[in-house]
Amino acid sequence: MLFQTLDVKNQCVGYYVNESFVYGHPITELTQTWDYSPSLRNLDIDYARVYCGGKTLTDVCPPQYQNMWSEIKSRLARYLKALGTAKIDLDEVCFYDLIPEHFLFEFCDMKNEITKSVFAKKSRPQNYRLFANILKFLGDIRQQPLNVNIGAIKHKGGSIAGRNFINRLQKVRWVCDYNPWGTITGRLATNPNSFPIMTMNKEFRACLEPHHDWFVELDYNAAEVRTLLALSGQEQPMNDIHEWNMKNIYTDVTDRAVAKQKIFAWLYSRRTNKKAEQFYSKELVLQKYWKSGTILTEFDRCIENVDDHHALNYIIQSTTSDLVLSRAIEINERLRNLGTNIAFTLHDSIVLDLKNEDRYILPELIRIFENTKFGEYKVNISAGKNFGNMKRMNL
Repeated sequence: MLFQTLDVKNQCVGYYVNESFVYGHPITELTQTWDYSPSLRNLDIDYARVYCGGKTLTDVCPPQYQNMWSEIKSRLARYLKALGTAKIDLDEVCFYDLIPEHFLFEFCDMKNEITKSVFAKKSRPQNYRLFANILKFLGDIRQQPLNVNIGAIKHKGGSIAGRNFINRLQKVRWVCDYNPWGTITGRLATNPNSFPIMTMNKEFRACLEPHHDWFVELDYNAAEVRTLLALSGQEQPMNDIHEWNMKNIYTDVTDRAVAKQKIFAWLYSRRTNKKAEQFYSKELVLQKYWKSGTILTEFDRCIENVDDHHALNYIIQSTTSDLVLSRAIEINERLRNLGTNIAFTLHDSIVLDLKNEDRYILPELIRIFENTKFGEYKVNISAGKNFGNMKRMNL
C-alpha cells in the first residue's frame, strides 16, 4: 500500500494513505513510500528514493507533473519562510500541525504520483537491504542531539577560524544529520544545518562531550590500504599495516611515517612498484570491479561514468565506506535497549557514547567492528571525556 509520512520526528507520527490522514502507529499494510522516517523503523518498506539512487523528488518528477510540482514547492517554501519569520522551531513541533490541511493533501498526493512513477520504472537495487539499513542507522543518529559545550573552546575565539566556528555552532542544529547520497562513492556527507562533524577542525573537537561517561572511538588501522590488500586477494595482517609494509615492501625504510607516505603516494598515482604489486594488485582490482566505465563493488554499489583517473580511488573509498557502515549498523543493533549508543561516525571510525555500566560489552563491540567480510581489520581504540581529548587504549 502506497503512503507518505508527514514528519520525520519520532513524536510526530502521521501518514497520508488512501487519500486520508492517519495519526499514531503505522498501519501494518503499508509497503511503499518516498523516503525513510524513524516511525517506519520496524516495518519492511520499499523506499523509492533508494530505488532512484538518492535523487530528489524534483529530479525524478515525470514531465506531466513538473509544473504542478514546481508550484507546490514554491508554496511550501513560502510556508517555511513564514514559520521561520515567526521563529517557530520545527524541531519542537509537528510540521503537519502548522500547514493548512488542503495543502498537505496536494503535497502528499503529488509525492504519491512521483513515488509511483519511480516504482514503475526502476527495479529494486541489489544493495537495497544494505541501503535501507543505512537509512535506519543514520535516522537513529539524527534523533540523538549532541552534547555541545561551546565554553570548552571559547579560548579559540581569538582566531578568525575559532570565531567563525563558534558563530557557526550558534546557527546549526546540534545533531549529526548525514546525507548518504552526498558523495559519488557513498562516503557520508552532512545535510545543510547539520552539526559540521565531517569538516570540523581537530582543534575544536573539545566542544563535543558525551551524554554519558566516555567517548570511545573504534577506528580502523589504515582502512583504505587494508581494503586494497583484501580486494587483491591477500589476508589481513593483524599488526600495524605500515609496519607490515616496512617488513614486506619498503625493507630499506626504518621510519613508519616514511613508509606511510610511500604507500599512499604509490596507491593513488600511476607510479610503479613491482614489490608493492606482489601484495597490492591495482590492475587486478580494476579489472574485477571497473568495466566499461562502470564500477560495481563487493557491496553491490554501482558507480557509473568513471574514468581511469578516478576508478581505483572510487573502488577503494566506496568499498571502505560501506564496510564501515555495515559494521556500524551491526553495532547499533547490538546496543539497542542499552544506554550506550553510537554518537556519530567519522570517515573510517565510529564514536560510542559509553555508559560506565555498559563497559562489559566493549570487547564484543570491538570484535564486531574488526570482523569484516574481508577478514579481521586491526582496530585502534581511543577514549576520552570529550572528543578533543581522546587517548589510545590497549584492550
